[in-house]
This record gives sequence, structure tokens and C-alpha cells, in this order.
Amino acid sequence: MSNTILVGSQWGDEGKGKIIDVLTGKVDIVVRSQGGNNAGHTIVSGLEKYVLHLIPSGILRKGKVCVIGNGVVIDPIALVGEIEGLRKRGIKVNKNLLISDCAHLVLPYHRAIDERREELKGKNKIGTTKRGIGPAYGDKAARTGLRMADLIRPEVFAEKLKLRMKENNAVLKGLGGKPINGTKVLADYVAAAKVLKPFVVNTVAYLHKAIEAKKEILFEGAQGTFLDIDHGTYPFVTSSNTTSGGACTGSGVAPNRIDTVLGVVKAYTTRVGEGPLPTEDDALGEMLHGMGREFGATTGRARRCGWFDAVATRYATMVNGVDRLAITNLDGLDGVPEIKICIGYKIDGKGAVLETPPTDAGELARCRPVYTSMPGWLTPTDQISKYKELPAKARRYAETLAKMSGAKLAIVSVGPGREQTICL
Repeated sequence: MSNTILVGSQWGDEGKGKIIDVLTGKVDIVVRSQGGNNAGHTIVSGLEKYVLHLIPSGILRKGKVCVIGNGVVIDPIALVGEIEGLRKRGIKVNKNLLISDCAHLVLPYHRAIDERREELKGKNKIGTTKRGIGPAYGDKAARTGLRMADLIRPEVFAEKLKLRMKENNAVLKGLGGKPINGTKVLADYVAAAKVLKPFVVNTVAYLHKAIEAKKEILFEGAQGTFLDIDHGTYPFVTSSNTTSGGACTGSGVAPNRIDTVLGVVKAYTTRVGEGPLPTEDDALGEMLHGMGREFGATTGRARRCGWFDAVATRYATMVNGVDRLAITNLDGLDGVPEIKICIGYKIDGKGAVLETPPTDAGELARCRPVYTSMPGWLTPTDQISKYKELPAKARRYAETLAKMSGAKLAIVSVGPGREQTICL
């Protein structure tokens, strides 16, 4: 399968976890390169359902090595809880997990600051998960963050934490929040460090040796293209680079070591939280929610739903260099008689048709979709395992999305299970 970067080509929640899980059967190593426990990958294996937040999805398959790269921000308490939760369910977490010594830490004051800032925004809130991800990346950029290498050295960690507690409690006070008890933080994090220390290594060196040994690597994406801190619908974005370039900086693997980029899209569009969503359609959302679909893996919030946005997806292909496309949740449209596809935007519904999304979120919010439509197939697809057995109208729809996106159709998913995956 070679070295593959998998990215979300929409606003996240595209079903990446399921596609990653399927592809891990063909690779040796799975790498997480950005984000924190604000992301969630849902995987269904047989009758078991797993939701992973920090640990790469490859952990569910025997013989695979999972790497948490330097670009990830790690809440040690949450990571220990995830490890223990998997072990209780009989999943091995030992030498098959490696954690970068350069990965930055999420600390309690990050979560408290995140929450207060969101509360103070009022109606202008971003929709953050309040997991402290933004403030942790802020400390990283300000060169004041603490890293895994600090955590596993108790004396160094205690000294650095003391300084950071003083400054961040002052910030919290200014935001009207309550101070954090530094003594408790130190005790909790030192305890977590004892669990995590055996996993902490120089993952950059490990990955380069693996490449030299001809190992095949999958870089799993978290969130989606339009949540990217640079290329997303700013400021309604996450705090890391969710696009393919972020996989390289967040892992230390050079771009010329990457062979392909796989973009994942839903057969329609969703997003969680605030910000513009040009094709949003309440009736479609009500139908999907009524089917028990489209609730966030991390927050449980109902996702906002809309028709497929070919304008946004085409731009995502450009930004990421997507050459192959995976379409998920095709079965979600099995009962829809007429399916709309957005092929352009008009600001306020007037003027020239835009073929690329405006970079300004306010301008994007004013965009009205220009639609084309296709007939639905009105028959269940969730039990189909071969592409040629899909209804002709379903195949035509999938092929149209790929053509409009500018990438080759590679995978069609018709349900959450591994077996409900059609590889072309």
C-alpha cells in the first residue's frame, strides 16, 4: 500500500476512523500527527464499538505499531484512561504504542482557560470541545509549553510546572476563572508519567528507520480540511494543521517519503459546532438524526447536515494533493428520491458563480449554493459488498462526486462495519 496520508476533505466527521481501520490491515505502522483528544474515531469491529481519541486506530489490529507523533498535544490523564479502557476490553497496548518525546502536554489550566474564553465569547463562540487544545498549541507557539520529555523526568517537570502554574493562574484570574491547584496537578501528572514513560521515544528516528526497512505507513487524519488552522473557515477551526502538510511536520517524515494522499468524504456534508456550512439543510439533518446518525463521537452533539459540497471538496483536493477518494455513508441516502450537489456559490444568491470557497468566514456564510441534482436509487445498499452490485444510480452518484472532487474513486462505504467497505 506504500506510505499514505489520509485526510478529511470536509469539516471533519467524514468517517475517517472506519476507513483507517480498514486500511490498517494493509500497513505496518499507523501514525497520528496532529490534534488532541478533541478528535474522535469510531470503529465498529464485529459486535464491538470503539471510540478512540488519542491512540491511532491501528491499535485494534494485531501486529501493527501505533505512533503518536510530535504534532499531537497530549492530555496524559486522558491517554492513560484510554490505554486502561482498551486493556480492560482485551486490547493489547504495550510495545505496539510509541509516543513522541516532543509531543506537547495539555494541562488542567489549558482546559480551564479554553472554557472561560469560550464562555466569554457568548453568541460569538467557536464551538470548541473545551479540552484545552487551543491553549496548549498557543503555549507551544509561544515556546512556553511542556512536553512529554519533561513529563517523564519528575524533577524537571515539577520545576517547569511551578512556573507555568503561576502565570496561567494569573491568566485565569483575569478571565474570571478559579485558580488551579498545582500540587494536585503535579501528583496526578507524575502518576500518569509512570504509566506513559515506557512508550516515550524519539518517534522521528523510529519512523525513518521503518521507512529504510521498507515498512508501510498510514498517517491518520483527525478533524478535516476546513477545520485546518490555516486553510479552514477561520476562526471556526481547530488549532492544528489538519491537511496533508501537517502529517509531515507532525511526524517528522519528509514530503518526498509520501506516496499517496487519500481524501475521505461523506456522501453528504456535516459539521459540528459553529461556523458557516453553505449547503446546510434542516430537513436532511432531521432525516439523518431520525436514523440515529450524525452525532459527534467526542461530544455527542448532533451534527449539522447538508448536501454534498463539490466546491469545498474540490478545494480540499487542491490543498491536500488528494489523488484517491473514499466516500462514506452512501447508505445514508438510500431513501432519498432526489439528491442535490452543490456545484457553485453565489454571495447573497446574486452575481457571479464562485468556484472556490471564500477564505473569509463571514463571506462564506453569505454564500448560497448553486445546485444540480441526481435521482436517488431508493433501495438499501448496506448489504452490498461488490461495486458492480450497487444500484446503477448509486454508482453514478459516487463517480460524479469523485469527478467533481478531482480524485480517483477508491473506496465506497455502505455502513460502519469493516465488511461494509467496497474497495475498487
